[in-house]
Amino acid sequence: MARAIWSGAISFGLVNVPVKLYSATSPKAVRFHQISSKTGARIRQKRVDSTTGDEVAFEDIVKGYELTPDRYVLIDPDELDALDPKTTKTIDIEEFVDLAEIDPIYYDHSYYLAPSTGGAKAYRLLLDAMRDAGKVAIGRIVIRSKQQLCALRPAGAALALSTMLFGDEVLAPDRIDELETLDDVAASDRELTMARQLIDSLSADFDPGRFKDEYRERVLALIERKAAGEEIAVAPAAEEDAPVPDLMAALEASLAEVRAGSSDEPAPTPKPARRRSSKQTDDKPERAKAR
Repeated sequence: MARAIWSGAISFGLVNVPVKLYSATSPKAVRFHQISSKTGARIRQKRVDSTTGDEVAFEDIVKGYELTPDRYVLIDPDELDALDPKTTKTIDIEEFVDLAEIDPIYYDHSYYLAPSTGGAKAYRLLLDAMRDAGKVAIGRIVIRSKQQLCALRPAGAALALSTMLFGDEVLAPDRIDELETLDDVAASDRELTMARQLIDSLSADFDPGRFKDEYRERVLALIERKAAGEEIAVAPAAEEDAPVPDLMAALEASLAEVRAGSSDEPAPTPKPARRRSSKQTDDKPERAKAR
């Protein structure tokens, strides 16, 4: 059975909804240990003093904030503990907003909320009211002594909670110099029309079950083969210079490929694009790919 990682109550106004918090995700990354290639034994990590090379006991370690290279402000653990947010057992809702107003870039980790004993009616009331209003609740929660911004929203028959980044933790895209080059380029009406046709051809209802971590599956297959004693020959990867793409030709070829995949009829052969001047081909977007 799933184990709750936090229990408390949702608080909005004078209403309290007792709830439990459960993980909503289970990352499937393949994890490796560091092994000595000579002995086959695991590598042991040690904490050593960089000036003496001597191992340092855990109780002798304090936190330090670097001001300048090799100059630190030392902070005692008790000093940090005094600053920890007050441990509460409530998710304090501060406001309700429309889901479309939240940029997904702010979301961090996802959880499910379930009603605690005696809280089913209040939980159902909040769930139905939020669904009818089409709103997402924004509040704060303290998990493992860390106060976090969070969003609560209806997710089927449950309330989902997503921890969020604070505003100053998300970087604005205008700090990226390469984006300034977009002011000097523009797509033609024909290119824009074909790009929209390609988007329409690839549009579908989102089904996460259609997507798999193919790299993880290949890694696990490799592990199984090596565990069975199979010798694995690795061919060196050949590096090839990618040709400069012709945007119109790429759009036409992509549309033809998509149409061929959705029909038994042979795909029409795209017309060759006219050769463009070097000025027209500068700073073109990367070639569109249909998967």
